[in-house]
Amino acid sequence: MTPLSHYLIFSGVLFSIGLAGATIRRNILVVFMCLELMLTAANVALVGFSRAQGLEGVPVYDAQVLVLFIMAIAAAEVAVGLALIVAMFRARRGVESSSLTSLKD
Repeated sequence: MTPLSHYLIFSGVLFSIGLAGATIRRNILVVFMCLELMLTAANVALVGFSRAQGLEGVPVYDAQVLVLFIMAIAAAEVAVGLALIVAMFRARRGVESSSLTSLKD
């Protein structure tokens, strides 16, 4: 069985990469993908805690069911987010975050 520390280290690395990408990059699509990477890191940590909580090698599946619900909500979030990004591209002909200076236009 994989120890909890491996799950948490992997989750921390994924979250750090996502956080760095979301703060450094200017392209809205890349920022959006980095936010999804951070959400995936949280899911990995949740699954790791779920597997570590089990008794005699049998994991508790409550958190893993929660992860499935989170993934379904993330899929809906992706659909709405990409629709907003496409609308922004059609209106401004670019997806750079520096072009988001006002809510008008």
